[in-house]
Amino acid sequence: MDIQTRLGRWRLILGQESQSRFGQMGGEEPTGEMDLMDQALAAIYNRVESGGFGNRAGQARGAGNGPSNPQISRWLGDVRSLFDKDLVTVIQGDAMSRCGLKQLLFEPELLENLEPDVNLAATILLLKDQIPKRSKESVRAFIQKIVEEINKLLEQDIRRVVTAAINRRRHSPIPSAAALDYKLTISRNLKHYHKELGTIVPEHFYFFDRTSTTAANKWKVILDIDQSGSMGESVIYSSIMSCILASMSSLSTHVVAFDTSIVDLTEKCDDPVDLLFGFQLGGGTNIDRSVAYCQELIENPAKTLFFLISDLEEGGNRAALLRRLEEMKESGVTVICLLALADGGRPYYDTQMAQKIAGIGIPCFACNPQMLPRLLELAFRGQDLSGMKKEFEKIT
Repeated sequence: MDIQTRLGRWRLILGQESQSRFGQMGGEEPTGEMDLMDQALAAIYNRVESGGFGNRAGQARGAGNGPSNPQISRWLGDVRSLFDKDLVTVIQGDAMSRCGLKQLLFEPELLENLEPDVNLAATILLLKDQIPKRSKESVRAFIQKIVEEINKLLEQDIRRVVTAAINRRRHSPIPSAAALDYKLTISRNLKHYHKELGTIVPEHFYFFDRTSTTAANKWKVILDIDQSGSMGESVIYSSIMSCILASMSSLSTHVVAFDTSIVDLTEKCDDPVDLLFGFQLGGGTNIDRSVAYCQELIENPAKTLFFLISDLEEGGNRAALLRRLEEMKESGVTVICLLALADGGRPYYDTQMAQKIAGIGIPCFACNPQMLPRLLELAFRGQDLSGMKKEFEKIT
């Protein structure tokens, strides 16, 4: 990278006020695309006299409560064309927080120009009761874009995991490449080593027994999802995972949302957007009461996978919650705690409570969404999750 390019990038970072100093170092005035980038960034990061909608010196924060400004729509379009997608989401978020644009978030022309982003979707869910009628379809379309992106990320792997779930304690005469027991097949066929070919030629293959999907043996997955205000991103990922699981006939899926009250959202699992709008982000937290409700849904503990998805900021009886989770685990239920994600994937949770839950043998994971299929795979196989420290960020 040459010196002019370096100076140009630093000039964009430090803004118009730094131009005179960069000029003394031989830096040139931004031109062409660099000038457009400079104007787009100045709109929110500089206190400019013209060409932007950032705060001027001495003015109060905020963009006012008037109708949408076409200038903002043009700015959003410029940002999307000038910067990489990852930078666009950062700039959009800063515009919302620095320039008081939240009250304009539901303007249809703005939503059409916004880059789909989980943080913005979480903000919309927090403010969904304020959505004006004229914007409801635009908001739904915006949320649908995010749902589709996350579906692309998770659906194929989750379906593969569920359909390939196998019982590694039993074998079956029914051949299946996905269920081949490589270790037993090789060990039993070592005597059939072919010297000329330099390989084993098996005379018999051994296959694990696939998990039966009859009603008696069908897995039940219960997702108990905290809907307190800090759970925005986690709620989005959890609801989409819930809908993917609920669409599989080989599973029975229940979705429960809670704060200080409890709502069963299982019937909304046909549509992830409807499910998302069924959450009421905000309010207090009573995890113990919700876990008690979920216990009533358990019929076959050995075939039940229970996810508690929460920041663990318990406002109810903490000791009772620990006892209830321990009872559930000892009954044979596979219990997993997924910790809240915030700020683009940063774990957010009550550390002390997470350590106590981990102390009774229940794994607490702060893992990114891409790791969820792997976590499901291990759980369905009945593997010990305590040794997965290398794959997941785990509280021990």
